[in-house]
Parts: sequence; C-alpha cells; structure tokens
Amino acid sequence: MDLRTEIREFLSSRRARIAPEQAGLPAYGGNRRVKGLRREEVALLAGVSVDYYVRMERGSLAGASDGVLDALASALQFDEAERDHLFHLARQSRPAPRSPRRRRPAVTVRSTLQQVLDAISGAPAWIGNGRYDVLAMNQLARALYSPVLADPRRPANTARFVYLNPEAARDFFVDYDQVAGGVAAKLRMEAGRNPHDEELIALVGELSTCSELFRQRWASQDVRLHRSGRKRMHHPIVGQLDLDVESLELPAEPGLHLNIYTAPTGTPTADNLALLASWAASQQALATELEPHNG
Repeated sequence: MDLRTEIREFLSSRRARIAPEQAGLPAYGGNRRVKGLRREEVALLAGVSVDYYVRMERGSLAGASDGVLDALASALQFDEAERDHLFHLARQSRPAPRSPRRRRPAVTVRSTLQQVLDAISGAPAWIGNGRYDVLAMNQLARALYSPVLADPRRPANTARFVYLNPEAARDFFVDYDQVAGGVAAKLRMEAGRNPHDEELIALVGELSTCSELFRQRWASQDVRLHRSGRKRMHHPIVGQLDLDVESLELPAEPGLHLNIYTAPTGTPTADNLALLASWAASQQALATELEPHNG
C-alpha cells in the first residue's frame, strides 16, 4: 500500500465532510468550489501555515510532531479511531531505525491460549487478528461460526465471508450493512498500523477485485477500533441470537484480540446459546464415535 496515497486520501476525505459552519467559520459566498473545508481553513484551525498543511495532505507526515497531529485531529474533528489512525500513519512515515523490528500479525496462537478458550464453556470465544483471520476457537464458537467455517480455506476469515459470500453473510448477520462497514473500517485501521503486511495487502486486493461493496466501503476511508458492542445473528440451528460482545486485546500477543459473546441469564438468547452448546456437544460426541479405533 502506498503510504503517501493513504495519507492524502484520508486527510482530504475528512476535510471534505466538514462544512465551515460546523467548524465555527463563516461561509462567505454561496458558491464554494470545494466540498467541505478549504485547505487554508484547516491550516487556520490547526494553527499551522497553509504550506505546511498542504505538504501534510500531500502525504508528508514524517516531521509532524505529536502536538501538530493533535491540533490537526482537533481541526478535522476526528473521533478516537481517526486520531489513532492519523498517528499510525505518521509513525509509519518516519525513518525506520537501523534495525527495525516490524511486528508481523500472528497467524497461530500458543497452546495455553487454546486452553483458555476451552476453559470458557458457557460462551462462544475465539481469537483473531487485525486481518479478521479466525486463529483459535472454543467448541461453542465453532458451532456459532459454522457458516463462516464452511469455507475450506484456513484460517477462516470473517472479511472474506462478509464480502465474498454475501448471501450467506446476510442470512447470518442480521445487521449485515453495519457489519460490512465495520469490517472494512477495521481493515483500514489495520492497514495504518501495518502497511507492509503482505497478507493484508493481498486480502484487500482480493476483496477489492471481487466485491463492489467492499470497493465502496474501502473508498470511504472510514476507520474503526475493535470495541465491545452488540451483534445480532441468525443461526441456522437455533435461530436469533442477540449477543453482547467483548473484544479484549492480548498484551502478550500484539495484534490479537480475544472475543467473547454472552447474553444475560433468562433471555431467549441465553436459552438459545444453551441449546447451541447442547447441539455442539452432541455433534462432537457423534464425531468421536465415528472416528476409527486402533487395536
């Protein structure tokens, strides 16, 4: 991914969405040639020269201090995810040390983490990276994500499922449009952190080639953090599930997230999760019975 292009398109798209009156500036004349703020207006709000801001928007963030970046984020009314993304882009723009240690997003997890997942028996739990690779799951998560796991490629990838198998994804994710937007926004956030990740570049290229919807969402330049929230799913075995999601970073495994799905006791979703756990256990017992025995 070309870093200067990423910076230019990100900053210009954020500038275009803010009208002068939203920034507390007078909008002289009714026929503005640009959508949103002019570059000189952003420079005024950020307290930098017009030439300096123009250089930044053209992709040059290498010399920008944290104070300037904070002022720019404030001028463009960034939320937390957008501010983090700006700082990631600036960090990637700076000269690398002599012996750079670039973090490669993990593709496997330690056996002890799998033990942690297996110890969580009452809730679907899985570990993924910023590319949406599903790296490890407990039994209930495998049952919950059975539509995603139907793709024989490993590791399974939620982004591929959402954009390359849209009919199944729309059946599975009740709020499909919201999920699709979130996937693209989080992938772009990951691209800011790891612009040289070859697997991420290949994934974005594949999705861009095969999905018009992904091209549209990617072009929006939206970014989003991995956060807790609510997911509504329609499972082919147990039906509707309204799940509370906790997404936890793993400090010892940079780039990995532990995702746990729960529901309040006594709710229909909690009952359906219990039913799904029972079904998953019966499927596991059946698979064990069918395994060939030595002796």
